[in-house]
Amino acid sequence: MAQVELQRQHRRECVEVAPSPTCGSVPVRDSKNPTGPAIILGAPAWQAFVDGLR
Repeated sequence: MAQVELQRQHRRECVEVAPSPTCGSVPVRDSKNPTGPAIILGAPAWQAFVDGLR
């Protein structure tokens, strides 16, 4: 998984994402808890999330 870092008010929040071009889904998990649960987003939902960050 690739790590994406989000910085907000002097706090660093990281998530890991693993886009899969073959299945059209994007698993996302908390990088501080790699054995914890992941959420699976559809590619359009992930793109909407990323666009909302900009």
